[in-house]
Amino acid sequence: MSDLLYSEEEEALRSAVRALLADRCEATTVIARVESDDPLDRELWKALTDGMGLAGLLIPEDLGGQGATHREAAVVLEELGRAVAPVPYLTSAVVATETLLGCAGSEATELLGALAAGRTVGALAVGLAVAPGAPVRGVRHDEGALHGKVTGVADAVGADVLLVPADGGLYAVHTAQDGVTVTPQTSLDLTRPLATVTFDAARARELSRDADAEAAVRRGLRAGAALLASEQLGIAEWCLTETVRHTKERHQFNRPVGSFQALKHRLAQLWTEVVNTRAAARNAADALATGSADADVAAAVAQAYAAPVAVRAAEEALQLHGGIGMTWEHPVHLYLKRAKADSVAYGTAGRHREALAELVDLQAP
Repeated sequence: MSDLLYSEEEEALRSAVRALLADRCEATTVIARVESDDPLDRELWKALTDGMGLAGLLIPEDLGGQGATHREAAVVLEELGRAVAPVPYLTSAVVATETLLGCAGSEATELLGALAAGRTVGALAVGLAVAPGAPVRGVRHDEGALHGKVTGVADAVGADVLLVPADGGLYAVHTAQDGVTVTPQTSLDLTRPLATVTFDAARARELSRDADAEAAVRRGLRAGAALLASEQLGIAEWCLTETVRHTKERHQFNRPVGSFQALKHRLAQLWTEVVNTRAAARNAADALATGSADADVAAAVAQAYAAPVAVRAAEEALQLHGGIGMTWEHPVHLYLKRAKADSVAYGTAGRHREALAELVDLQAP
């Protein structure tokens, strides 16, 4: 059995990413960014990719990547979750990358090299709420061109290339070409914008066909669901840490509000849930990293548990910060919105519980 504790290398990676985010991704910066016309922080993305090579963690070295594992990518996502960083790491460096790794051929290899370098941002053109293994519809392939519409695509606004599941295959489409329209949607989580993508005879390059294409898409979505738990862990940890700090400093009746027994119980319960979330998230990342036969089970368990914990942690943070937590200037609303949006991303907790029941042959009464 693998050791789920963080290695020295993983802790060093965490320290480096946290230091960069502390310098480049303060709460005031994030709030200002989401109020602008371009919610994605392209300078931060460049620092994470060009400066640290994080976009290529999951890509083998012979294809231009770092040759690391899902465990390292999970550590990065924990820190990005703690900062609610408005960058397309999960969608490009994890989901799109994993999807391409499931494809054979020179087209996929070329795109993986571009994603690893960080000069190209990719996105899988399916709705953010689509779970691994769920049917993907909406786009038709006809004589080398794509027709149709997909709604709720995360980070499509900043993507350079879209990986599009269509009739009998998976295709690569560059967003700058004619026939591709990306229309921003109003989304709850302003740090991970959604968009509607419309294809009108858009030229497409084939990446994979038939069952291989379905397997590649499922691989990408499974990695997204499994490693999303690490982002949710980062959200929950920030909410717990900041709430404990606030309740120690906030005084009422001439004593810290955190000294009241009722609040101690709530925070102790939340701490227990966060610890359990860490175990589930680490297990999912390790299962993917080692190619475990139980990777599907680990991903379902992690997402079924982590999603509600992240939401609960953010709700507790909002309530226990009192009036200040309700203000736009305080960042807790960013965490609540991200947690709520994440709770339906790549399948709801209920959907993953259903999948888990099937995987372990636990039939409903």
